[in-house]
Amino acid sequence: MKFDITDINKSVLVDLYQKMLKSRMIEEKMITLLRQGKISKWFSGIGQEAISTGITSALNKDEFILPMHRNLSVFTSRDIPLKRLFAQWQGKEDGFTKGRDRSFHFGTIEYNIVGMISHLGPQMGVACGIALSEKLKKTGKVCAVFIGDGGTSQGDFHEALNLASVWKLPVIFAIENNGYGLSTPANEQYAIEDLADRGASYGIESHIVDGNNIIDVYRILSKVSKSIRNDPKPILLEFKTFRIKGHEEASGQEYIENSLIDQWAKKDPIKNYEKFLLKEKIISNDSIKKTRNKIAKEIDINWKDANSLPEVKFNQQKELSDVFKEYKAATIPNISNTSENIRFVDSIKNGIDEAMEEHDNLVIMGQDIAEYGGVFKITEGLIDKYGKNRVFNTPLCESSILSASYGMSIGGFKTIVEMQFSDFISSGFTSIVNLIAKSNYRWSQNSDIVVRMPCGGGVGAGPFHSQTNEVWFTKVPGLKIVYPAFPSDAKGLLHSSIDDPNPVLFFEHKNLYRTIREDVKKDRYTLELGKGKIRQVGDNLTVVTYGMGVHWILDLLKDYNKAQIEVIDLNSLVPWDKDLVFNSVKKTGKVLLLQEDSQFSGFMGEISSCISEEIFEYLDAPIVRVGSLDTPIPFAKDLEKGYMAQSRLKERLDYLLNY
Repeated sequence: MKFDITDINKSVLVDLYQKMLKSRMIEEKMITLLRQGKISKWFSGIGQEAISTGITSALNKDEFILPMHRNLSVFTSRDIPLKRLFAQWQGKEDGFTKGRDRSFHFGTIEYNIVGMISHLGPQMGVACGIALSEKLKKTGKVCAVFIGDGGTSQGDFHEALNLASVWKLPVIFAIENNGYGLSTPANEQYAIEDLADRGASYGIESHIVDGNNIIDVYRILSKVSKSIRNDPKPILLEFKTFRIKGHEEASGQEYIENSLIDQWAKKDPIKNYEKFLLKEKIISNDSIKKTRNKIAKEIDINWKDANSLPEVKFNQQKELSDVFKEYKAATIPNISNTSENIRFVDSIKNGIDEAMEEHDNLVIMGQDIAEYGGVFKITEGLIDKYGKNRVFNTPLCESSILSASYGMSIGGFKTIVEMQFSDFISSGFTSIVNLIAKSNYRWSQNSDIVVRMPCGGGVGAGPFHSQTNEVWFTKVPGLKIVYPAFPSDAKGLLHSSIDDPNPVLFFEHKNLYRTIREDVKKDRYTLELGKGKIRQVGDNLTVVTYGMGVHWILDLLKDYNKAQIEVIDLNSLVPWDKDLVFNSVKKTGKVLLLQEDSQFSGFMGEISSCISEEIFEYLDAPIVRVGSLDTPIPFAKDLEKGYMAQSRLKERLDYLLNY
């Protein structure tokens, strides 16, 4: 192994060695502790230290790195206190996740590190978002993200490369190609010789690097990071390497031939570099001994200190309160002296415009939302007013855009993401439910994101464009769900959602866009999330609903004695206004729960359960749920009409009134 140390300072050469060695010695300690049953799991990076060390050392400490399982040296090279790092691995309160996650599934803004999630691919999109935030702030900073050879087969990898290329983002994609995706060899993962070749198809400069040569890694990272700080663009680096241990320590290596292990053991990045430094008289055997003793002492002291920390104790209130970032909404009253009679679609458009004026760190992303104005023309004209640095057309890549919005939040931005149709969010499901929703609970990083969700049927759009899929997300802790039925509420709730630093899915019924009008006050105002409204006062029966259901029941009441029936519009589903619902049901004694979604496992089933468990004694009749048919939503007019809950509403309402 040859090391070209031309123009590299001696102190840097020694520092690279010490950083790799520290990582190796910690790993050896952890493997011993694992075998003693003192830690639960370990993903070894032995044999790959040069990549983590070289990348981290070449980047500035205020530049973000997104590591994976085998990148311990990223954390130690950033000088994270070992006591806290060990506390993290032991699930202690003093760890970065307060015992809520393990190993390297954490991040720390203090050290500019964003940890992985087990789904791997989404962190590529997160890196794009962080890089975009740096580019917009004109900081000149770059971002580096790790992915394994196995992860390059995921759609998120390709989405992220395409996004970074199109937007010319200063991000370094580092592929650690160690030959195996867990146990699957490279020739069963992809059919090309070099993964770096994938860069060319996206117009991305790429390089193949000896991942076991610390100087080669450091040199290429120093070169490309300096380049893209001045001229933002993505770089793809494939590091050829090998993991000496199994995927994780307990899995073993039976699937790898011993001759291959022996072959790569001769390429050990630390041993070879150490021999070179000794030969060049840059270090000595005595200095090596002193360094090892110093590191060993540091490890032992900090392990003992971390191990002596008390075990984390369950506190229900604390667990629940950390699901969302603490936020006290400032109510902005609706005091404008002027109003205008506008459509639902216009209230959303005006709300976005006012929010863009209010928050200069707010950007909006989505397919066709810039010059075209979106398929529903809600964002029309915004690019003329706010420019391309705030209104972004995106490629067809829901997953990476949602992940990127999370990266933007890390970078200090607020983001509105428009789903062209709410149905399409299934392509970004992992990003929403496993990355964005869990983030604040896992490591106190909020997700300042509003996802706009044009939804609902009644427009003859068929199974792929007509779902009202709020229930996919109402059961996911960490997401707020808003679903307005009237223009004035839509505007006020949208402002509140954007102001809120937590992730909000904002459902907008397409069939209301241009069919419902209302006098809406001009200027910006907010409405409290989780506060429903009584749309009709009544004494004999309560109807609880939201979205299009509100209009269905109000239209039907034209044929009834309105004083009999009280109508509650929830407006928000997470949180939902339990007090308003319970007080009404206690008054009337009867309740009908109406939703447009298919009935089975719909959101109203949860409200039904709460009523049954908590105020059963106030009921004078069975709880009645009315939902749409348990089929996909059909296209043909008569089929869609028969599918809808509206077609069964009158019969069920009469049944309950007469019970």
